[in-house]
Amino acid sequence: MAQKIRKGDRVQVLTGRDKGRQGEVIRVIPTEDRALVQGVNLVKRHQKATGVGNPGGINEKEAPIHLSNLSLIDPKSGKPTRVGFKLLEDGKKVRVARASGEVLDA
Repeated sequence: MAQKIRKGDRVQVLTGRDKGRQGEVIRVIPTEDRALVQGVNLVKRHQKATGVGNPGGINEKEAPIHLSNLSLIDPKSGKPTRVGFKLLEDGKKVRVARASGEVLDA
């Protein structure tokens, strides 16, 4: 099945501690139905020093968030929308924003 959310999409978090925050999808993990979103769901990881050039410390990085907790941002209105699919005249399948009918794949 085609993915409704893809790398580079602008999304909004629907639930959880980051509810309402927006960001760009960095990476999608289809086998786990999860995505990495820039600046969202940040976790701290304690890193041990590994040699002279790599000092240890506490690093912040994005953790994967489930796709069901994300909603695509409509390019026309800037609000969250559901995603549908549509066949064009040339037989190409594209994603469509349900709220405005805007084609998302250009």
